[in-house]
Amino acid sequence: MTSTRRAFVTGIAGAAGVAATGLAAACGGGGGGSSATPTAPAVTGPTTLGKASDIPVGGGQIFATQQVVVTQPTAGAFKGFSAICTHMHCTVGTVANGTINCPCHGSQYSITDGSVQQGPATQALPPKNVAVSGDSIVLEP
Repeated sequence: MTSTRRAFVTGIAGAAGVAATGLAAACGGGGGGSSATPTAPAVTGPTTLGKASDIPVGGGQIFATQQVVVTQPTAGAFKGFSAICTHMHCTVGTVANGTINCPCHGSQYSITDGSVQQGPATQALPPKNVAVSGDSIVLEP
């Protein structure tokens, strides 16, 4: 009977070891498989948004896909801001009469510095790095 008990205990221990090894491999630890180490996102270059001539002086243009709004408060002075309203995170909808306007709750931001001109938002639109490259406006990383 001793050999039967020994075989049974050895069998359980072996199965537990196999299960633990399989679990460790599934969790990325050991087992010779690929690890699940996260990688940093690739750094990309500037993104061309559009032509500088398409941004009106005293106005701006919204680039919803890139979540940025570009304004030109005075001739040749381009500014970039997040196109996401700081109130409830809607995408701003228009640029008119010197303000960037959110259609959701009426918040308005200055085209010059992104500051709140009318609430309910209480925080300015965060700046984005934009530049003129040739005749294009580019969003820099």
